[in-house]
Amino acid sequence: MKKIVFVPLLLFFLNSCSSVRVNSDYDKNVNFTQYKTYAFYKTGIDKVEISDLDKKRILRSIDECLATKGFTKSETPDLLINFFTKEREQVDVNQFNMGWGYGWGWGWNPWMWGGNNTVTRYSEGTLYINLIDAKKKELIWQGEGEGVLTKDTNKKDEVIKDFVTKILEQYPPHKK
Repeated sequence: MKKIVFVPLLLFFLNSCSSVRVNSDYDKNVNFTQYKTYAFYKTGIDKVEISDLDKKRILRSIDECLATKGFTKSETPDLLINFFTKEREQVDVNQFNMGWGYGWGWGWNPWMWGGNNTVTRYSEGTLYINLIDAKKKELIWQGEGEGVLTKDTNKKDEVIKDFVTKILEQYPPHKK
């Protein structure tokens, strides 16, 4: 019975670690149906402090997502797209059975003797995608995705595409 309970919990844990948590905010007075074309805000993107390879991955993923939504790139765009990133190192410390001597209650408990410490380090990042009205030069929508990053070059495309796709699923906003 313990194996049946353990496997779903393990799968839930692994799935929750790899997911991207998203949020978005927008100007509630904007009619988003008027926007059909876009261009990247090069000045802002040049300031992002990540590798040029990762910038290309993000730009490519944004292009793909917006194309599926019916947007086209233009020299005279309705929207300007900018993005920026934040990265931080996460440290998780697990102390399991860290006690010496007797266990809970009366009597001797051999499983409580000794213990394990595990330290896990990983990078977590946040990607912000800003949509700016090109004529008014005003921010109209911002999407944010937060999740675990990878240094594995074979997985970077997949991770970045996951971030961008989940963020842009929030656009256009659904007014309630």
